Amino acid sequence: MMRILDKSEALLKLSDLGFLPENLARFETVFRKPYGAILVTGPTGSGKSTTLYATLNVLNSPDRNIITVEDPVEYRLTGINQVQVNVKAGLTFASALRSILRSDPDIVLVGEIRDKETAVIAVEASLTGHLVLSTLHTNDASSTPLRLVEMGLEPFLVSSAVDCVVAQRLARKLCDRCKLAYQPSEAELQEVGWPMEGLTEGEWPTLFKAVGCAACARTGYRGRFAFHEVMLITEEIERLIVERAGSEEVHKTAVMQGMIPLRGDGLRKVSQGLTSIQEVFRVVA
Repeated sequence: MMRILDKSEALLKLSDLGFLPENLARFETVFRKPYGAILVTGPTGSGKSTTLYATLNVLNSPDRNIITVEDPVEYRLTGINQVQVNVKAGLTFASALRSILRSDPDIVLVGEIRDKETAVIAVEASLTGHLVLSTLHTNDASSTPLRLVEMGLEPFLVSSAVDCVVAQRLARKLCDRCKLAYQPSEAELQEVGWPMEGLTEGEWPTLFKAVGCAACARTGYRGRFAFHEVMLITEEIERLIVERAGSEEVHKTAVMQGMIPLRGDGLRKVSQGLTSIQEVFRVVA
């Protein structure tokens, strides 16, 4: 598979990525802190790097020492020291991370946590006064702490170091020129798990479906944006991690504390006319 990168994406703002206002506010409370670990998770091609670069664009200022370790360096960012991993030369994520920590950076971006060694150094860095941003391959936010424990990290280290997990998926945006409004049936709304509270019969939301025109190459979609779930590591979730609770229990607690699940985020964007129900089901299991 060939990966084609749009250099203009490195200059995107967080507000351009599709965050719901409340999710962006939750995320911002964490990346504004001087230390801690923030993990962005999702499958390959879900826009994790773009989210991290947009976050660095917000944090980048002359008085902050920001260093990245990447494989490869996807976008060049002005004012940020970027290190390219070279495994053949012995420069792995872990060895590069160790050496750059000696120059006392304020913020470190680790392209991906692939092994226990990198995970341990990243976690220790976040516990010793650095803000660490990285990515991990997990399906949702709630399974991420468990994945780190399975990699060999102590649960108490994971719960102490990680402040926030953002899970995301890329979805196609409906073409504004040809999208077609329709009234869904009650059965259709219930089938997709639409929040029915407060809806009276016959007052179902107006949704849109893809049609296709010359502007969108007959696909019905034009452009992309992300669905997100933003899980803050609260005291209750810290306790569950230490107790090695399952991801379902962590997910349930996070939702009770205000996390919007990926599908719920997608359905909110369907109600805003940004995408279709079919697209939510295509990208979110």
